[in-house]
Amino acid sequence: MRTLAILDKLKLCVASRNATLTSRASSPPPLTDVTAIVGLPASSKTATEASTASVSAVPTNTRPCNGYVEFCNRRFSNISMVVAHNSPFVRPHNAASNQVYPVLDQLNNGIRGLQFETHKPNESSAIRLCHTSCDLLDLESHPYEVIAIMMGNNNDQKTRIPASDYVIPFQEAGLIRYLWTPPAPTLNLTEWPTLAEMILKNERVVVMLDYGTNQTEVPWLLDEFDYQWETPFSPTDPAFPCTQQRPPNQPEEVSRNRMYMLNHNLNIQVSLLGQSILIPAYSLLDEVNAVSGNGSLGLNVQHCEQMWNRPPNWLLVDYYNFGNFNGSVFEVAAVANNVTYKRGSCCGSETSSKATRGAYNLFVLLLFFVCSCLGM
Repeated sequence: MRTLAILDKLKLCVASRNATLTSRASSPPPLTDVTAIVGLPASSKTATEASTASVSAVPTNTRPCNGYVEFCNRRFSNISMVVAHNSPFVRPHNAASNQVYPVLDQLNNGIRGLQFETHKPNESSAIRLCHTSCDLLDLESHPYEVIAIMMGNNNDQKTRIPASDYVIPFQEAGLIRYLWTPPAPTLNLTEWPTLAEMILKNERVVVMLDYGTNQTEVPWLLDEFDYQWETPFSPTDPAFPCTQQRPPNQPEEVSRNRMYMLNHNLNIQVSLLGQSILIPAYSLLDEVNAVSGNGSLGLNVQHCEQMWNRPPNWLLVDYYNFGNFNGSVFEVAAVANNVTYKRGSCCGSETSSKATRGAYNLFVLLLFFVCSCLGM
């Protein structure tokens, strides 16, 4: 499916907080929206009283940004958010799928990072997703949310897709006006804007590409590894090391001053039709996405925080709705952010989740049985 098909509804997702603001995106936002995000003065003292009083407390905002009022005045680089690995790849009972819910549900449940691969079958074709279609995003219902789109560029292929080829899909989707453009070709942790600043400017979508960018030509398409780094990709080790893998050979002092993504999606290797492929470790998902325990996301975040003196910015997971309870991955992020997660706000009922887990586990068992019978 064309990347455009993934993006065409995204303009609704990043549409302004109302029709008026959409028609004048460059105008200052309504005062009520500004005060709701950045807060009102905490004191109502007279001028005489204020001249002799101590400095007032920091104003308190009332409008949540990315789900929490505490986030509005935090920098984009100072928040841990959950990323749906291969977010549009939703195929029931498919061994290579990575999510249960479509992207719209992912956003409603609290996902703030969408990750997927892009492919271009030949020079004359449009960019295509290597996975599948999805009904994308209704951020019109999330006007105070900032999200990231992280794309892979023709990975495992001989050539990369030119950066300029990504422009048309975003233009035709009506997204260009909502994309955030960085002020410099690389940023350290203290140079990112706050969520409130991005929301008030209506620049609420950060787009990154792993390879093949050209920020002189396409300034909003960020070179991922000039802004953040990643732990080992497609991990098969349940210990989930916190070491840096991409980009290779980056000095530690640079890594310590940039955002980073924790790849916490456990894979197993199977042989199918003469090819070796990685599929999610379905039977271990509840433990892998759990708040605590060996191999859990919670423990992995703790280890990485100890190693790097700060938690990961991005927690990339498969099947985010699985875990030791529905939404456990979001509680891990909340703990890292020093906020409180409201249990029961995510991902359907426990009964339906258990049924889905059982169906996926059965499918994988059948897959292994077929592979064994065929001598693969």
